[in-house]
Amino acid sequence: MTKAIRIHAHGGPEVLLWEEVNPGRPGPGQALIRQTAVGLNFIDVYHRTGLYPVASMPAIIGNEGAGVVEMVGDGVSHIRVGDRVTYCMSLGSYAERRVIDASCLVRVPDSITDQQAAAMMLKGCTVQYLLRRIYQIQQGDTILLHAAAGGVGLIACQWAKHLGATVIGTVGSDPKAQLAQEHGCDHTIIYTRESVVDRVKELTDGVGVPVVFDSVGKDTFDASLDCLQPRGLMVSYGNSSGAVEPFGPGVLAAKGSLFLTRPTLASYISTREELDATTADLFEVVSSGAVKISVGRVFPLESAAEAHRELEARETTGSTILAV
Repeated sequence: MTKAIRIHAHGGPEVLLWEEVNPGRPGPGQALIRQTAVGLNFIDVYHRTGLYPVASMPAIIGNEGAGVVEMVGDGVSHIRVGDRVTYCMSLGSYAERRVIDASCLVRVPDSITDQQAAAMMLKGCTVQYLLRRIYQIQQGDTILLHAAAGGVGLIACQWAKHLGATVIGTVGSDPKAQLAQEHGCDHTIIYTRESVVDRVKELTDGVGVPVVFDSVGKDTFDASLDCLQPRGLMVSYGNSSGAVEPFGPGVLAAKGSLFLTRPTLASYISTREELDATTADLFEVVSSGAVKISVGRVFPLESAAEAHRELEARETTGSTILAV
């Protein structure tokens, strides 16, 4: 037996319960891993609240972790017992031990710690597909990035700067502005007291930006569209403030023949080849020092409810880890 955080019903942080569970043994194509660190992400909140419903109850939520392989099932050859591994987009990470499809697992390079791996897999892979595939950043681009001091934001600021972009980032406070600037953000907009649209137009001589990366959703969507130059790309990849309300596509025409995409990471690492290419790119940019992984807070796994409260209150910066 082992312990895990489970939910028996959707709701607030109080539904996250620390309980004894049986992880079972790995079947064909699976592995049993002893986890050392679990990443905290806003998608965990969506699963907890039911915005993204889980298939059955009780459920172990969480989508990202790192640890050591303890056992493998038949047909598993790319990892071995004793390997340090990491993964993302596999529900069930809030546990001391878990059985997982081995196809999700990637070996962790010696240059990266378990905590770094758990802090960066989901967020870093997200940044990789945003900056390298959805919109291929070129030297001299100016981009707008919401939540620039968050876990994805701090990675994106550094990576975009490394690729030669000028980064405009929105944040909620002066300390978060300073943190974003320390991680490569050229211009910060404190949305609690400044107009995002006015500042972006000022910083771009009225032209606007070619792309906006928006993980906030409902509260920022309209302003994000207004920050784009004609034929610009709106990348709406999250909804921490709530889902964007329905609208007619004519809005995109009226605002300059804009493009809109609502991507998910799962669609960009759906094959082994894509997963390997994405993580290789991520590991290289972190190992080189071009991107540093910032772990803002570390909570014990059994304190997941407290971590969720801080995340939803936007009190966290960088990546938050649940230590096992």
